[in-house]
Amino acid sequence: MPRSRKALRCKQKQMEQKQFQAESKKLMDMMIHSIYTHKEIFLRELISNASDAMDKLAYLSVTDGSMNVNRADLKITITRNKDEGILTVSDNGIGMNKEEMEENLGTICKSGSLGFKQAMEKNEDIDIIGQFGVGFYSAFMVASSVTVISKKWGEETGWKWTSDGADGYTIEPCDRAENGTDVIMTLKADTEEEKYSQYLDEYEIRNLVKKYSDYIRYPIVMEVEKSRQKEGCPADKPEYETYTEMETLNSMVPIWQRAKKDVTEEEYDTFYREKFYDFTEPLRVIHTSVEGAVSFKALLFVPGKAPYDFYSKDFKRGLQLYSSGVMIMENCEDLLPEHFRFVRGIVDSQDLSLNISREMLQHNRQLTVIARSIEKKIKSELKAMLENDREKYEEFYSAFGLQLKYGTVSEYGAHKESCQDLLLFYSHKQKKLISLKEYVEAMPEGQEKIYFAPGESKEHLAKLPQVELLSSKDYDTLLFTEEVDEFVPQTLNTYMEKPFCNVTTEDLGLQSEEEKKEAEEKAEEMKGFLTFVKESLGDQVKEVRLSQNLGSYPAAMVPEAGMSFEMEKYMKRVNPEFAYPVGRVLELNPEHETVKTLQRVMTEDPVLAKDYAQLLCCQAQLMAQLPLDDPFAYSELVCKLMK
Repeated sequence: MPRSRKALRCKQKQMEQKQFQAESKKLMDMMIHSIYTHKEIFLRELISNASDAMDKLAYLSVTDGSMNVNRADLKITITRNKDEGILTVSDNGIGMNKEEMEENLGTICKSGSLGFKQAMEKNEDIDIIGQFGVGFYSAFMVASSVTVISKKWGEETGWKWTSDGADGYTIEPCDRAENGTDVIMTLKADTEEEKYSQYLDEYEIRNLVKKYSDYIRYPIVMEVEKSRQKEGCPADKPEYETYTEMETLNSMVPIWQRAKKDVTEEEYDTFYREKFYDFTEPLRVIHTSVEGAVSFKALLFVPGKAPYDFYSKDFKRGLQLYSSGVMIMENCEDLLPEHFRFVRGIVDSQDLSLNISREMLQHNRQLTVIARSIEKKIKSELKAMLENDREKYEEFYSAFGLQLKYGTVSEYGAHKESCQDLLLFYSHKQKKLISLKEYVEAMPEGQEKIYFAPGESKEHLAKLPQVELLSSKDYDTLLFTEEVDEFVPQTLNTYMEKPFCNVTTEDLGLQSEEEKKEAEEKAEEMKGFLTFVKESLGDQVKEVRLSQNLGSYPAAMVPEAGMSFEMEKYMKRVNPEFAYPVGRVLELNPEHETVKTLQRVMTEDPVLAKDYAQLLCCQAQLMAQLPLDDPFAYSELVCKLMK
């Protein structure tokens, strides 16, 4: 019998048919169809496994001087056979022998990478991506059958593992010239729902490598088609020909793995624009590296403007999460608190625990530690921008200040400590945006409260009687013009031990005990007059009272207690059926000539005095930006009094 036929028969005897050790076809189906959200993940998993195999070889070559391994020769090769529908991912890493094939491929959820890492756990320099061992089986999401050909470093025989992902697998000896592994996938036939042949397209593979595996530390190469001008063609009539050559698809070195001193501002800006598809430069780059119980590197960006959908439910917050250069999640929300949702960037850690697949992160202590560290770093950087680059911070604040306010009041103020120092409000006195800290530090001696006035515009609020009075005492007032503003002091209660005071609803606290006593005596003296005005106005107001807070104004309309008029407007916008209107109180300035005239007319002509009281009430409503119950009646009243 010819020698070659004897060898073939010998190999046939060695081929073994085996069942998967861990579970039945049902478990395999679950892994193939349920663990991964997107089928495209398979390529990321196989590339990561190949990277692991080369890491093992490189590491062992350092510890074993007899192994002659040139790290520069290590690479991952992707081969496409469109005619046969076959996609192959190859590496020249450590390879596997028969026992390792059975252990790592025949046992579902057995990870050779994890076992190697545990064996070498005393050496902190080893960095293996794979952690659980399910990644290889993702190939069956796109392949009807998978063949693995592998030869371990230093051994004579290669081994071939074949399975259709159903009941079991075969394993037999084979020839492979060099150490390493080939994962050969016969892709499934296209269906109406899924086009499996796309994974043989050059463009699609380029995209997947760029998206998930761009920062694998070894070259990922593939033969690609290119075009060039034929030699000898006339310049006016060029002819072109198509040719193929091997090309590296990945960049290999992540920018965040480089030292900050080695990265230029232009490189940061270019990376940000290309990675996050933004045409504007970032306002702040945060490049940090943390070593400790959990080690990670982060490259974060504060955008120059808000995306068009930033304040909509469609906006996706979160950071891109990598494990040793392999992208795990596109938007990891757990790494970024809601109040800093505008930040974009990347976090890379080799310490994360992985649950079943790289896509399903276990919400564990490590992730929480990283998130807290990132939150503190973002706050620190924003605070530094506020203190050292005010112009740029105000540019940031115009885009994202509203988000900081929402973050302050959300979850009953759970995150106020992270946000309160970053807030800016318009100062009536300084005519610009200031922080709460700047307000308190500028308070003159004797001022004990942080005064604020809510309303629709700065121009209107600046003319409020209470604001005028405070200004006369050199006290500043923060002008709140956004709906969320009024919730901020309710959430904070105090800032730097100073209480907040809404000038439209609360006592300004400007009167001494003696002045309060005089005011009470004045109110008692004018009790009959106040009763007359209240009866003249009827149900239009809940109360008529005197006030020492009106400055040069004769009257003002203020809310009864608690809720301000602006809050009432907000509640009605949120809920048109809001049924708890704020009671209106007419405050009168007893020192104003108009009030004194009204008091005199009351005794001379009570009918005319009622018209004057009505006119004063309508004017107070207009000053408070409240709608008149009957504008036509007001117009007729004005015309009547002008006769």
